[in-house]
Amino acid sequence: MLYLWVKSFHLIFVIAWMAGLLILPRYKLHQLTSKPGEPLFETMKSASAKLRKIILTPSIILVWVLGISLIVINPAIMSGGWLHAKLLLVLLLSGLHGYFVAMGKKIDRGEDVPAKRLKMLNEVPFILLIIIVILVIVKPF
Repeated sequence: MLYLWVKSFHLIFVIAWMAGLLILPRYKLHQLTSKPGEPLFETMKSASAKLRKIILTPSIILVWVLGISLIVINPAIMSGGWLHAKLLLVLLLSGLHGYFVAMGKKIDRGEDVPAKRLKMLNEVPFILLIIIVILVIVKPF
């Protein structure tokens, strides 16, 4: 029963994390259309800071803590190759999270950041999520 509760909360925070990862770059793209001190710039700066503090940071921490807890509660799942692939993809997603945060801080300081790269990278979390969900549900190996 404990395993199912932990798994439920793990999924809840995966959803919250993904939602945040999909919206943060969009906030920053809007912010790039204005200059520091302008209302849009400051609004997007504030909104993205709140998103990081209230949703993104707690979610990534809880996803990892709860995910590791699932392995501790049921170590047998480590025998599936799908879990190893999933963990690799979640590591990539965590790195992308860090990259988005770092890029966002550059934008907040008024530094030049290529909008095209941010637009392209914005699609990566969803693609990784699709693969992760298939790995977890189908367990192809």
